[in-house]
Amino acid sequence: MHLSRPMYEGLPWLYIAAGLAALGGSYLISDSHALSLLVGLAGLAALLLGVVVLLRRRDYRELRSQYAQPDLTQGEDQD
Repeated sequence: MHLSRPMYEGLPWLYIAAGLAALGGSYLISDSHALSLLVGLAGLAALLLGVVVLLRRRDYRELRSQYAQPDLTQGEDQD
């Protein structure tokens, strides 16, 4: 499946927003403790997924930029 660039870039933020909304919703659910726990765990998982995706993309892009500029990967101890 191919996503457009704006959709691809916004997906982690959507995960984070959905996770925060689910965590807030689990706090407001007072009828069932089991449902509150389930929604809270799903929210936590979505929040962590969004953060992990953001961090992995950042690391991948940094590594890729270093390969594009090989002089940055060799350190400054060579004279």
